[in-house]
Amino acid sequence: MSFYQPISLLFTLLMLAGCAGHTLNDYAERSPTFIPEAFFQGPLVAHGVVKNRSGEAIRHFDATIDASWQGGIGTLAERFTFDDGEVQYRNWTLTPTNQGRFDATAGDVKGIGKGQFQGNALNLKYTLMIDYNDSKLAVNVDDWMWLVDKNVVMNESTLRKWGFKVGSVQLVIRKLEE
Repeated sequence: MSFYQPISLLFTLLMLAGCAGHTLNDYAERSPTFIPEAFFQGPLVAHGVVKNRSGEAIRHFDATIDASWQGGIGTLAERFTFDDGEVQYRNWTLTPTNQGRFDATAGDVKGIGKGQFQGNALNLKYTLMIDYNDSKLAVNVDDWMWLVDKNVVMNESTLRKWGFKVGSVQLVIRKLEE
């Protein structure tokens, strides 16, 4: 073993440790406090871009979201209109499970998404079924939202397949006057 091999290994390990992602605890003391039942209530609009794995914006969209809560269960009825004219719908059901945690389901989500929130942040992890080459492809989504003020949320979603980043979505969600 040469002198440089252990140093190279140590350098690689340090670099990987430095790439560790952020956690929800990083936002625990930040404000304003993100309370899903408060923000996701009433009409909302969103504007965003879809990026490929290299970060190129390949599509953009506008969305309307009709959000409501009944009996402690949240519903987000989303309508996306893409720049090429395609329209997609997604209806989320948010079910609180305990303090700061919830389950999330939708028609194109495989299984049950797991969400949690703390401070000004919300993180939701789920598997989304997307259309790809005339079939369905399951991609893992790591969805982060940050409450900027009582009327604005910034959202960033990373899409992965077999552990590799295949795309991302960035958007802003804004509350409308009721």
